[in-house]
Amino acid sequence: MTFTNEKPIYIQMADRLCDEILSGVYKDDDRIPSVREYAVLLEVNTNTAVKAYEQLAREEVIYNKRGLGYFVTPGAKKQILKARKQEFMKERLPELFRQMRLLDITIEDITSEWAKTA
Repeated sequence: MTFTNEKPIYIQMADRLCDEILSGVYKDDDRIPSVREYAVLLEVNTNTAVKAYEQLAREEVIYNKRGLGYFVTPGAKKQILKARKQEFMKERLPELFRQMRLLDITIEDITSEWAKTA
């Protein structure tokens, strides 16, 4: 995984795990890789992976079964979708609309491009 300077690495790791939940790699009550396994996979310090898992546990996206590892909380996908949609609407969409106005891009232009990706 290539990390950026925009967010702390542990947040980027948490985001990646959320992406994997959204894409169906992990479903409700599925076991996810251990902290060590994920740290090795992403080539980061184990402490960084611990922070990512703690963050996700606080957000109730994953839960720990003592001695067995971490699992996806039932309903996590729905929770992630809701949070990400809110973030998109509040943080990204206003800038997108501003750019559309500056560049004279219409909703029809967007609809046309959207249809090409379907």
